[in-house]
Amino acid sequence: MKHRSVLRVAGAALVGALAAGALTSCSSGDGGGGESGGVESGGTVSVTLANHVWTDIIKEKIPEFEAETGIKVELTQLAEDQLTDQYKVKLNAGSSDMDVMMYRPLQEGKLFGQSNYFADMTEMVEGNAEWDWSDFQGGPVGLTTYQDKVVGVPIITETEVLYYRKDLLEQAGLEVPTTLEELEAAAKAISEANPGVAGFVSRTGRSAAVTQLAGYLYSFGGEWVDDEGNSAVASDEAKAAYAYYGGLLRNYGPENLSTDMSWPEAFAIFTQGNAAFLTDASSLYKNTTDPEKSTVGDQVGFAAFPSGPAGSHPYNVAAWGLGINSASKNQDNAWKFIEWATSPEMTLEVQAAGVPGARTSAWEDPAGTSNLPADLAKAIAANGAGGVGADRPLVIGVAEAREIVGGPIIAAIAGDD
Repeated sequence: MKHRSVLRVAGAALVGALAAGALTSCSSGDGGGGESGGVESGGTVSVTLANHVWTDIIKEKIPEFEAETGIKVELTQLAEDQLTDQYKVKLNAGSSDMDVMMYRPLQEGKLFGQSNYFADMTEMVEGNAEWDWSDFQGGPVGLTTYQDKVVGVPIITETEVLYYRKDLLEQAGLEVPTTLEELEAAAKAISEANPGVAGFVSRTGRSAAVTQLAGYLYSFGGEWVDDEGNSAVASDEAKAAYAYYGGLLRNYGPENLSTDMSWPEAFAIFTQGNAAFLTDASSLYKNTTDPEKSTVGDQVGFAAFPSGPAGSHPYNVAAWGLGINSASKNQDNAWKFIEWATSPEMTLEVQAAGVPGARTSAWEDPAGTSNLPADLAKAIAANGAGGVGADRPLVIGVAEAREIVGGPIIAAIAGDD
């Protein structure tokens, strides 16, 4: 099947997935259990969090919040699968015994928003100039906004960066690529000068590669879905992005390239010294610098995602956010907890402990980047300006959509056009 035909099929299939998502019903009702607790009398707040390093740090600080506000925190901490199951049961039943909810905007944001599970937090986030909603990066904010209403506050982020081999660039007399055109030229030059070393490697698996294609798609001016909610993967811009990504891997990728690689396989090639460039999530960087995992750790550099015809637009997403249950009768106290947990001071403290946050100020403060390689911190900060808050189609059936839009990646790698 030719690449163009694959894109047409993917576009049509994604339209079907979008339409199916639009039919998802929402439910409401009162499951009881929550009671209001005004700040003057202290009261309580029910907080449901996922198992995560962020949670571990915040949990240790909760006594400070309780002492400061007089509000007693009733904490529930669950593994991701358990968290998902609990939300399915309680939110669908309209239960009011959950106030603050830690959720995954990429997986659950669309469904929860469409189902009216979120309270509208717009006035809350805009009502405290000192807390400063404008300090949050645009990409993550877009992901925690539904139909122009703020439904969550981003707490953990990741973005797509360029990993590169300093030694190979130096040997070739090349500067770090700042454009996709320069990246292709450098990959070509290095692969030709170093037999057995790939110029470029990245994910190739049908579903796994979708998130890493995102930066290329946006930087070519493409989108997964247009403003009317229709599939946009057959646009000229999307075709160019698929062709570029596939061509980079086909022409300058590893020998005997597999089309089923996720991040572990792609990183293994890079960390064993067998590739010059890699684009992937910033959160995975320690795999390239840890001497127990990487043979080239002292030669790894990091850079902002290169610019394409439409500029540099990598994904810059909120992996987790905090929202308020729309059925909660305790929304004032819920907001006070979120306001405290996402304050500039707390975000800086959490980020300094190794959890990347969504506040620009934390990335501009040396304390917020002290635990990262300097060039990685610079790359992440640069990505914040043009980052896009989605690394996949934001639909109800995310897994199905990734399979659909991932098909043309395989075709592009094979050279079908």
